[in-house]
Amino acid sequence: MRVLVLSAAALLASAMSAVAAPASVTVSVAPELQKTFDKTYGVREAERLTSDLQTTVEKTLARTGAHEGARIELTLTDAKPNRPTFKQLSDKPGLSLQSFGVGGAAIRGKIVAADGTEKSLSYRWYETDIREASYNWIWSDAEWTFDRFARKLARDATVLAER
Repeated sequence: MRVLVLSAAALLASAMSAVAAPASVTVSVAPELQKTFDKTYGVREAERLTSDLQTTVEKTLARTGAHEGARIELTLTDAKPNRPTFKQLSDKPGLSLQSFGVGGAAIRGKIVAADGTEKSLSYRWYETDIREASYNWIWSDAEWTFDRFARKLARDATVLAER
């Protein structure tokens, strides 16, 4: 009898996990920002940031189980580095990796729930204190923005809804 109860519980748990699919996340770069990457920051940086945003959101939502079965479409609309990118260093010889400034990022997008309802998203964060920037790497503040966005999205999408 005990084996039958445990087997039924395992079967029920596997059936529940099969029904609840993790959210799918896609990330693109806004055309204006893509021009900035092409001309100033470097194409490689755009690929790095979009991949980082996608991975951060996917891992956070998978860990919390939030927005299961939803499709999340994000667009990176702005990104400011804390230090010069490799393209900037090669384009302007006077720059150094010791140069630093405040950075951050802006994200827009939408959640399409499994039932088809849509919810708009908008989030931005930029460091305001230059004293915090001296210890950061190239995209530290942008990555911090992605982490904060993912955690807030996992908690409650209405916090991020456009007003």
